[in-house]
Amino acid sequence: MNMAGGASTADEQELWSGDYSMKAMAGLGFVLSLLSIVAIAMGIVMGASGNGWMAIGGLLGLSWIAYFGVSLYRKMSYHYELTTHRLMHREGFLFRSLDRIELIDVSDVVLKQGPFQALMNVGNIHVVSSDVTHPELVMLGIPDAKRVADLVDNARREERRKRGLHVHSI
Repeated sequence: MNMAGGASTADEQELWSGDYSMKAMAGLGFVLSLLSIVAIAMGIVMGASGNGWMAIGGLLGLSWIAYFGVSLYRKMSYHYELTTHRLMHREGFLFRSLDRIELIDVSDVVLKQGPFQALMNVGNIHVVSSDVTHPELVMLGIPDAKRVADLVDNARREERRKRGLHVHSI
């Protein structure tokens, strides 16, 4: 198999590949919805005039455009791939970077979820490694995050076992 970046390893196999899930921003969307309702209610209670409604509408419109813009940017800018030997991550929209972390260098895998993320079955996976460029990679908005975190951790353990390195339980 010819892997991204030109490395050719016959026994390297893809275990998982994924992008940022827009469901990860559901909590922010919920808060923005509540703020929109409150702003409209305040406008009604305060008897907002034409200019007042234009200001409320403008602020709400800009807020929602920013929300969807950030969501779309993240969806198009973050991509991850896990193989039996490495974790690769691509970042950027116009200007992209591709980095690889050898699984042998990964020392810990931590899953973090907020309440809305847990409800939506997404989360952020923190990968701690001895890699110089990314000692801690945060994989944002990963769908089915617990399963993916377990895949990364199990692949890390298997790679260390193959190379005869002791894996500490953390």
